[in-house]
Amino acid sequence: MVSNTKGTQMDMEKFERDIRSFYKKRKAKSLDKKVLSLADHIEQEWGISKDDLKFQELKVIAESILDIETKILHDEVQDLLAQKEQIERQLEKKSLDLQNAKYNVFNTIEADLAENNPVAQRDLHQIKLQSIDLFDMLQEMVESAILTTLEKGHDVEETLKEITKDITYETLNEGVMGTVRIRKIIYTILQSAIGIAEATPNAAEEILRGTLKGIRTGLVHAIRDFKQQLQYVPEELKAGVIADYGDLDELKQTNLVFTQTIQSLSSTTDKNTEALLLKISKDIHLDMDELIMISKETVEVMKDRFNLATKDALVRGSLALQKSETAKEAKRMGIQAFSAAKTALDSALKTAKDKIDNK
Repeated sequence: MVSNTKGTQMDMEKFERDIRSFYKKRKAKSLDKKVLSLADHIEQEWGISKDDLKFQELKVIAESILDIETKILHDEVQDLLAQKEQIERQLEKKSLDLQNAKYNVFNTIEADLAENNPVAQRDLHQIKLQSIDLFDMLQEMVESAILTTLEKGHDVEETLKEITKDITYETLNEGVMGTVRIRKIIYTILQSAIGIAEATPNAAEEILRGTLKGIRTGLVHAIRDFKQQLQYVPEELKAGVIADYGDLDELKQTNLVFTQTIQSLSSTTDKNTEALLLKISKDIHLDMDELIMISKETVEVMKDRFNLATKDALVRGSLALQKSETAKEAKRMGIQAFSAAKTALDSALKTAKDKIDNK
């Protein structure tokens, strides 16, 4: 029998080696019999009865038995995890390939069918917004669109309102309609606009006013569509539709998410930009009724149609795109966003002028 000189690290290492070696050799099929056999061995070999086992000894015993008894299952789980991670890597690569293939298709269609046709270019841009993943290129796309608008110097506020309305709407629609996602999209678009506004103070108010108006309008349209989708979801698909949207009270008050994001970003800017943001936010506050109403109505539909206690989150994975290609396409789409907005505005002005001329 080994003397029980507990307390040193070496003793515990010897203790662990011994019980692992002994336990592995047990042939009994019953876990109960194997554990009792180990207890007898410890008492005989180490002079410690099962009633006298201390925390560290129990910990070594438990971890040793656990490792040995679950080794096969543990190895199987590790193999499956390795397979899962390999599949995820393949999915990420294929997702990138798919996105790049979409870019190539649209670029070819634009070159072959719409090179000298502004209306067709506008329509193709709208289709493109609906067909590719926007979230990963959001910042670069917004910056490109704003810079292009400033270079042209034509109806900056109205053009940016049109651009950010479309970008907000389409980016929200491609993923879950959750408060976290809403907040992040507002933040990213507005942060991009603030950066350019601070660099071009002469156009700062037009940039920020157009951007904020566009975000607000895009929010209204996206939430209204989400409400419509909720109303017509079949019973069997309910559990898969409600996403991880966050706090219902927050979703109900999307207008507060909007204004809070403005306030949060304004506190990180210079004094002039901060004052300008707060002024514009106050100016457009009177126009927030539609956003307030549609947000509340959407939450009521959600409560009526779904059992929130048993909801399942629908997570739309956002796979990382290759930065260089994404940035290049984002810049291209930002320029296209300006062209599409300008075409839409010119069309609206022509229609208004024709109506006046016909009176």
